[in-house]
Amino acid sequence: MNDNSIIHYPRLDTVIMVENKIKSEEEWESKRQLWLSLDKKIMYQTFNIIISYLQDSGKIVIKNGKIIWIWNPELVKRYSNSSLVLK
Repeated sequence: MNDNSIIHYPRLDTVIMVENKIKSEEEWESKRQLWLSLDKKIMYQTFNIIISYLQDSGKIVIKNGKIIWIWNPELVKRYSNSSLVLK
């Protein structure tokens, strides 16, 4: 996404709100369904920035249009505390 085309960057509380909403169901049928279910209304462009961030950070995956929560902090903690070498 080109930085010049971004009108409004999301605030941290907005990112957390979207994260929590996704985690509450673990799977959403579509981005639109998720966007319409949010507790407060946000611009769709801002919503898309959040979705891109969550994908890039490995917290969600979008498969066949569905948004799926995949982040597992317990698994990450277990692997980061082990002597296993990750490449």
